[in-house]
Amino acid sequence: MIKAGLVGAGHLGKIHLRLLNQSEKYELVGFHDKDSENGRKLAAEFGYKYYESFEDLLASIDMLDIVTPTVYHYDYAIKAIEKGIHFFIEKPVTQTLEQAEEILSRCREFGIKAQVGHVERYNPAFIGAKDYIKNPMFIEIHRLAEFNPRGTDVSVVLDLMIHDLDILLSLVKSKVKEIHASGVSVVSKTP
Repeated sequence: MIKAGLVGAGHLGKIHLRLLNQSEKYELVGFHDKDSENGRKLAAEFGYKYYESFEDLLASIDMLDIVTPTVYHYDYAIKAIEKGIHFFIEKPVTQTLEQAEEILSRCREFGIKAQVGHVERYNPAFIGAKDYIKNPMFIEIHRLAEFNPRGTDVSVVLDLMIHDLDILLSLVKSKVKEIHASGVSVVSKTP
């Protein structure tokens, strides 16, 4: 079994903890969260081992699940790479293309396996429909959802529409020739 640890025990992190704990492929060693009060509460409620020190967690695992707000992804990924730890990172990978490219470059340099949480390509609705989509000529995507303040550290394009773009790129087997996009900030500072 692969010894797994998690960083970021918020809303999505709790789901990842439960799934890691239930998996037959992973041994959930424990988790770290910057909010130690939340960490201790979660440990008491579910029995997961809470690590006050992120470095102590890294020293105990083979694989890290990064489920923090996007603003922290880069730092945790770099620390994992430096310690030789493979990782799963939620999307969006980072806030900037430069940070994402550096992570990719360093993973290649150190032989680290990294996986990004593009889970919608495994959605049963998409799997059922994809064989019927042949040679699309025009695709229009709208990302509409009720406002959730939890995801305002990045734009909705990076946070949620990235799933639509990933699905699109998995369907179209050619390079992107042209793209048009528009977004408006209504409730938060980002679209």
